[in-house]
Amino acid sequence: MITLRHVAFGFAIILSIFVIFLTYYKPNFKLPALTFYQERVNISCQCANTSCPSDLQVTPTPTDVKKNQVDTRPDTIVLLWMWPFGVKHPLSCDEFNITGCHVTVDKSVYHQAHGVLFHHRDIGNTVMPTELRPWFQKWIWFNMESPVYSGVLPSLDNVFNLTMSYRLDSTILIPYGTLELLQSKRESLELPAKNKLLCWIVSHWEQRLERVRYFQELKKYINVSLYGNAFGNAVGDDDYKDIVSSCKFYLAFENSVCKDYISEKLFLPLELGTVPVVLGPPRKNYERVVPPDSFIHVDDFSSPKQLVERLLYLDQNNEEYLKLLEWKNWFKVIHHKFGHEAACKTCRYLQINRGYQVFHNLNKWYWD
Repeated sequence: MITLRHVAFGFAIILSIFVIFLTYYKPNFKLPALTFYQERVNISCQCANTSCPSDLQVTPTPTDVKKNQVDTRPDTIVLLWMWPFGVKHPLSCDEFNITGCHVTVDKSVYHQAHGVLFHHRDIGNTVMPTELRPWFQKWIWFNMESPVYSGVLPSLDNVFNLTMSYRLDSTILIPYGTLELLQSKRESLELPAKNKLLCWIVSHWEQRLERVRYFQELKKYINVSLYGNAFGNAVGDDDYKDIVSSCKFYLAFENSVCKDYISEKLFLPLELGTVPVVLGPPRKNYERVVPPDSFIHVDDFSSPKQLVERLLYLDQNNEEYLKLLEWKNWFKVIHHKFGHEAACKTCRYLQINRGYQVFHNLNKWYWD
């Protein structure tokens, strides 16, 4: 016959099991909010005439990476369900100082994989998993294209656990570029010779794009050196660097004006010692990734004509022009390797964040 003592004893056992489960599983029920994963370094800015916002996205230096190492479970398995755009890349994570990772394209390990990475632009061309998902496995949605050039798939909601993209509010952030704080200030800044005022290299031309409409008005007031397939003048990688570095200013016009969409069109000119003139998301968005006086935003001017007046003024006032390049005394540009780095950052995230997560409204978050 069951007594009160038996009931109390049974309840104590159940409670103990539940406490042990919470201790080791560490669930993280935050639905539908994202758990942000952004590697940041708080920097103290001493740059002369350069304002550095406290939330500037900065790549950790190798010393910072080693300093922040944590214990990880061995052999975290990340399965690439498809190569992004069909382009293969290395599978080792040694380059990123990430250990204990096994990145693979072997679908036979599906039931052992801690994470499965899906590239959005290839989802429609690939058969998705049909077998049940293991309880511990997380599916990661990966996309580096803007919403304008990413087809909406209605079946995306309530499918993925994590998001990975250039969006600053992604679960895992993969930016097109970042700045790394130098160990010490440069003694002197050497810039390439400049023999062109304003340049633009374009391969994709669509009359409906905002950047095309703006350029059509801009060219009425200033001569622009034009290159690329759009102008019947293809440019290779080496030629690109030579051309851009020889220009005082470069039109870093994005093909889409979307939240956080800041591509290599900004970071390549910055690296080459050229001042980018940007058209894209609002200025405050840019200031989260680069110093505010490292670029010129078209929104700062009431018209293309007024922008041209500013460029011509800077062309004739070298001291003012050089202020736009002073940030290079303190930072260097880091370019990120999308497919390769995405796989390794996924592994790193899974090693650190083991609790339950799900993303309910992907379509609303990304396309609305």
